[in-house]
Amino acid sequence: MQYVNAWRAVAAATGAADRGAAEDGVRLAYRSAGLAEPERIIWADSPRAAVEVVEKLADAGCSVREDVRTRPWAEERRRMYDELGPAGWSALWSATGAQLWETTAALADRIRAGVVAEFAVRPEDESAVRLLLLDAVLGQHDAAWLAAFDGRGDRLTGLAEVARNAGWWWPYERAVVISERPVALHRDEAGRLDRGDGPALAYRDGFALHAWRGMPVPAEFLDGLASLTPDRIRAEENAELRRVMLEYYGYDRYLTESGAEPVHRDETGILWRIALDGDEDVVMVEVVNSTPEPDGTSRTYWLRVPPRTRTAKEGVAWTFGLDGDVYAPVRQT
Repeated sequence: MQYVNAWRAVAAATGAADRGAAEDGVRLAYRSAGLAEPERIIWADSPRAAVEVVEKLADAGCSVREDVRTRPWAEERRRMYDELGPAGWSALWSATGAQLWETTAALADRIRAGVVAEFAVRPEDESAVRLLLLDAVLGQHDAAWLAAFDGRGDRLTGLAEVARNAGWWWPYERAVVISERPVALHRDEAGRLDRGDGPALAYRDGFALHAWRGMPVPAEFLDGLASLTPDRIRAEENAELRRVMLEYYGYDRYLTESGAEPVHRDETGILWRIALDGDEDVVMVEVVNSTPEPDGTSRTYWLRVPPRTRTAKEGVAWTFGLDGDVYAPVRQT
């Protein structure tokens, strides 16, 4: 677990790279792969800026990503697999890399998409940008698989040192381009990019990604969240953006201020329904906690339930994984 936590911190690290340590790691990675050290190491402020540099590189030679990153990783994986056996390797991966894989892979995918969106003005431009991105070693965002090998040999030490101290990097025969780490990273409890008042991921040159609970949104969209009204929410034609508006505004507040009427009530609570053009209905059950708060008040909760829900009891039962006709709590808490 110590390796997992350390590499989780690497994947989420922000702020200036330790350029000296990262460059030492690059040189070690080249030597470990049996290659001559690169003649030039060029720094860029973001993956977007790095792609710009790579596009204009002259006399850099061919990509050596296969030699520096892919082959050593594959050989170390095979060594560990042979040493531990199928069950042992599976257990190791589950306890280390698997803990970080989903969030770091999703973040890397979002960065790639952001770079492609900025460079590929025309659809036919996308393939060229994606090919350049395939040459990248992901640095800190390779944390998941590096966690699995930490403490188990020194073959990948160079790659690990770059990852601990910098962002993405592009290795070529005679030159390397390295990206700085982001200056800001905001995520929700599920590890998704999430921020309502600015970029969720930002680099110091202005390259940034905006997202709300993992969903990409335009920067100008976030600027309008603070002044939302029920009318503005209803007028939004994009169903996904309208859903973000509702989450930000609050379903309970929207119901109250839009003059919505309950569609059903019973002993368990009140069922509300928000009909949305071009999207499924939003259905909520309003329930009151029967156990008073320390100050004597009872707290109200809003439970999102499936659109097919027809009664409050059916909705509450669904949150417990039950059918409405068998939901009969002996005691409420």
